[in-house]
Amino acid sequence: MSTGQPATALIAEDEPLLAQALQAELARAWPALQVLASVGDGASAVTQALALRPDVLFFDIRMPGLGGLEAAAELADAWPAGSAFPALVFVTAYDQYAVQAFEAQAVDYLLKPVQPARLQKTVSKLQLTLAGRGLTAINSVADTSPGLDQALDQLRHLLAAGQSPASPLKVIQASVGSSIRMVPVAEVLYFEAADKYIRVLTASHEYLIRTPLKELLPQLDPQRFWQIHRGTVVQAEAVDSVHRDEAGKLTLSLRGRPEKLAVSRLYSQQFRAM
Repeated sequence: MSTGQPATALIAEDEPLLAQALQAELARAWPALQVLASVGDGASAVTQALALRPDVLFFDIRMPGLGGLEAAAELADAWPAGSAFPALVFVTAYDQYAVQAFEAQAVDYLLKPVQPARLQKTVSKLQLTLAGRGLTAINSVADTSPGLDQALDQLRHLLAAGQSPASPLKVIQASVGSSIRMVPVAEVLYFEAADKYIRVLTASHEYLIRTPLKELLPQLDPQRFWQIHRGTVVQAEAVDSVHRDEAGKLTLSLRGRPEKLAVSRLYSQQFRAM
């Protein structure tokens, strides 16, 4: 947000009436705020945020396709260096555990239906955050993205919440023709989302399963399998090398597989020593 310029926002909410209600309440709580657009799905939220560069994002947690957390993660990965990352506010139906996670990570959130008094607290917090960023920008010449590192750290914790299984999956059941192949999870080098399927790659075979990656992830041991991209999970012990290019983007190689796998900005902290 430039000094003297009104703050801007983007709303991502798949229920039109709730989106209209939020925009109306924002107009009362923060008259100077300019809502640049309101979209109804996560993919559009990412596209519009990159195009419009708003100061604040109001993302519904549950939307068609990409949910709010996943959309924010994809946006953070694509956000240009040097530009201030938007302040994030998640909108959610009441869920005790989700709320505890948001509070623990200092991510602001709004419960549906949005209450004026609660929204006013959010607005006050946002105004302080944006004012602080303005002062930082004036006093700094570093080529960084204000707010991005904090947002990435918050998103990593929120996405990981609930992904520590009591009993990790040991075997993958994959259909091969008219039979079912029992694939030991220990042999899997990586999983990759592909449309409605997941590609299951071992050193010598590839299988397809219909389980969505977001359902498979909580069943994997997070110490053994690392997510490196929105659609890619690798076996940590199979990682052979990690390469950083001139633009700072990471790719990794696995022992037993020829392909190079991209590492998104969101998960690059696992290789911070490079």
